[in-house]
This record gives sequence, C-alpha cells and structure tokens, in this order.
Amino acid sequence: MTKEIEMNVGTQPLDAIMTEKEIKNTDLVAIAPPGFITHKQIQKGRKGRRLTVHMQQKVLDTLNIYSAPESYEWTDLFTYRGKKSL
Repeated sequence: MTKEIEMNVGTQPLDAIMTEKEIKNTDLVAIAPPGFITHKQIQKGRKGRRLTVHMQQKVLDTLNIYSAPESYEWTDLFTYRGKKSL
C-alpha cells in the first residue's frame, strides 16, 4: 500500500519571518546568484507547498545571506523536512 504524501502543509514559519521583517520574495531573488532561486520557489515555501530538502536549503541559505548577521536554522523556517530529491 502506497502512502500518499500531503503536498500542502499549511503556511510555514518562513512566511511569518518574512512578513515581520518586511522581506519580499523579490529581495531574496535579487541577492541570490543568477538562477539559484525563483520567486515561485520562495512563494511555495512560504505557503506550505512541499519542497525538497535541497530547495529548503536554498531558501534557508538565501534568507541567511539577506539577514546577516542574524541567522536561521531550517527548523525556524519549516514545520516539515522535505523529501530528498532523486
């Protein structure tokens, strides 16, 4: 029997952090290397559409670059651990 994974896990703490600090998706995309992360990927992370571990790490890395010297852990941003990509 295959277990279905719920793809929507609800609004994530990432959204609250970005809202509180008035960080826009565009701000993160602008400071990331070209092609590293997109607006859509950040939005999916904020709204709780499941991301892979790799994409969660990209969001975390980009937010930490933007927020330096303040730093976050993945547990600060997400209520779940994404699946490993193939």
